[in-house]
Amino acid sequence: MVSLVLGGLGFLTMAQWTPETASNLKWSFALVGIAWGSILSMPYAMLSGAIPASKMGIGMGVFNMFIVLPQIVAALGGINWAYKTLLGQEVIQTMVLAGCCLIVAGILNLSIRDSEMGPEQ
Repeated sequence: MVSLVLGGLGFLTMAQWTPETASNLKWSFALVGIAWGSILSMPYAMLSGAIPASKMGIGMGVFNMFIVLPQIVAALGGINWAYKTLLGQEVIQTMVLAGCCLIVAGILNLSIRDSEMGPEQ
């Protein structure tokens, strides 16, 4: 939760820097880096504790597919029209949207509860 909120703050602070204060971007990027490190590992750690060992392979595969497919669509330009339509031509607005989404994701972590059933059931 903390790393997501820090990453969100990193994205939000990118919008405040001007060309004269661009050297301060390193602090924004450091906060985003903290979130990135957590984003790469924590979802898999959380999932591995929630699914039975006998279904680990298929569970991780399906989970990974839901991560990779949107990235492929975005990389192929599948969302250019969306952000230009919704956010305008200013690309920095995508960073503000990313920051807001990360902060919301961090807060939503408060709603995650351990299952009463263990992973073997």
